[in-house]
Amino acid sequence: MKYLAIDLGDARTGIAVSESGIIATGLETYKRAQEDKDLQYIADLVKAYKIDVVVFGLPLNMDGTEGERVEKTKAFADKLQPLINAKIDYEDERLTTVVAEEMLIEGGMRRDKRKKVIDKIAATIILQSYLDRR
Repeated sequence: MKYLAIDLGDARTGIAVSESGIIATGLETYKRAQEDKDLQYIADLVKAYKIDVVVFGLPLNMDGTEGERVEKTKAFADKLQPLINAKIDYEDERLTTVVAEEMLIEGGMRRDKRKKVIDKIAATIILQSYLDRR
């Protein structure tokens, strides 16, 4: 099984992949454009990597409830589904960006460079968490 994780943001989207189903690897931070172009870009990645499962980070509120961000994420996933031949699943992403930033700070990365990779790292954490639960 091959997996692709999406940390969907308004401006940037983190993307991670696992071709082994064991280890997640950060792929890129994609700068969002128009929604139809974003959907096609991800659909092309799914096809290129022969992905079986697309895992979206689910931005739940800290109390576990679903808010506006969850609705946006699910709406995007619903629009992606007809474009791909893969299952869509979700993984709780609470605090993944915080953990990613802490990792980068501990690694000595400067703030301007962190902004370019933090979403990719968050997607990697989301995917690894998903894989670890399987």
